[in-house]
Amino acid sequence: MSGILVIAEQRRGELRPTSLELIGAAVPLKPASGGALTVAIVAPEPERLVPALMLDGVDEILTVKGGAGDFDPDTMTAAVAGLVRTRAPSLVLLPHSVDSMGYAAALAASADHGFATDVFKIETEAGGWIATRGGYGQKVNVELDFPGRAVVVLAVRGNVFKPPEGAGTPTVTAVPHAGAPTRVAAGDYIEQSSADDVDMTTAEFILTIGRGIGEESKVEQFRELAAAVGATLGCSRPIADSGWLPKSRQVGQSGKTASACKLYLAMGVSGAIQHLAGMKHVSTIVAVNSDSGASIFSVAKYGIVGDLFEVAAELRSHF
Repeated sequence: MSGILVIAEQRRGELRPTSLELIGAAVPLKPASGGALTVAIVAPEPERLVPALMLDGVDEILTVKGGAGDFDPDTMTAAVAGLVRTRAPSLVLLPHSVDSMGYAAALAASADHGFATDVFKIETEAGGWIATRGGYGQKVNVELDFPGRAVVVLAVRGNVFKPPEGAGTPTVTAVPHAGAPTRVAAGDYIEQSSADDVDMTTAEFILTIGRGIGEESKVEQFRELAAAVGATLGCSRPIADSGWLPKSRQVGQSGKTASACKLYLAMGVSGAIQHLAGMKHVSTIVAVNSDSGASIFSVAKYGIVGDLFEVAAELRSHF
């Protein structure tokens, strides 16, 4: 192994938060990599983004001037492929994002690198990298290894790893980029809009409802309960898939990770493996379920085996 290369992501001149999360994922892996942790940023004015990347654990920042303000897959493929050739890292981390989907597979295929997407856990074993991602519709966790691959490229799920807290003093190196013929032209940039713009990743107290509530008409009483106790209302995948609550409120592998949550109240949530991945790291989890064998109790600090509507009514009576 010979070090880690992190590809930071920017959009219209602004550094994406997932870039710092990638550094958080890479720092603990640095000793096993046997080399330095290098972060590269490709942008029209990459030097502007350098201060935000100077975090504890980063050894070097590479600035690659190229492309326009909008994402260009041809520019990214050529630039990152060039960095991999010259720096020869054993592990390349990039965000699992709509942008990386435009170049990550082409990058891996261009030199027969190991490749996996939507990765939420990275380990080493016998000198090789092991990546964990969901499989079979996020119903199981799948461990992947990459025998015979000198370089492994992993697209890492957002809101899983925490950025380093301390500042660092990495060296900064400008890397020339010869550019590449582009086959795309950006049109208008339209910001995504939603009537429900809650950010589950920043909520400190979450009240999540699952299929145990039974029917859509019951959602409103839990919305009121969440408001009364000062919680953000979340849901498991069956609730979101049924359209009872927006996808933005879904917690789990295919939804949002409760990365800032300190108190998590799960009501009628069975605790499927994909849901546990989004909240099991929370320090205080309270579970309410009528099934004493529900998986949610395996991660809960406190549990109530009983009727969730009776528990909800009792809790509401105190507010």
